[in-house]
Amino acid sequence: MNRPFRSLALTTAMIMATSSIPAAAQSQDEAAVRSVALRQADSWNRHDAGAYAALFTEDCDVVNVVGWWWKGRAEVERKLTAAFSFVFRDSRLTITDVQVRFLAPQIALAHARWSMVGAKTPAGIPEPREGIQTLVLTRQAGQWLIAGFQNTHSVPERPFPMGPNATGAKP
Repeated sequence: MNRPFRSLALTTAMIMATSSIPAAAQSQDEAAVRSVALRQADSWNRHDAGAYAALFTEDCDVVNVVGWWWKGRAEVERKLTAAFSFVFRDSRLTITDVQVRFLAPQIALAHARWSMVGAKTPAGIPEPREGIQTLVLTRQAGQWLIAGFQNTHSVPERPFPMGPNATGAKP
């Protein structure tokens, strides 16, 4: 092989090797973020409020499925401890899909679809059956933690009505 081609081949190999490092690192980070979302179900199903809260940053913001806003890991643990004593004592959470997008190397946005059975909600509060979580995660000291969390109850999507007569809605 002549010298220019050898140099080109060596340069190409070096570029390929260094360009795959970020992809590999991102793949590891994506797996770690997915793991956090999936560990929610594990700690939830053990009804372990401490383990569940440990998935969050100390200063997290959590909006639960009925719109209650909890601030900080300690409040998440305190509220879930109470909830696991009756309302969610027999509940089972299943995470069915997790999609991850990186906003920056240390910040990830994840959406997790979930389903639940066994909740005993009081009158006036809808029973959580399935929904979508929006999670903003940050990497702190090499660990991915949830900094922001919004849980939304979902129903199957259907087309918007095309007018008041389409659904009997008032104008």
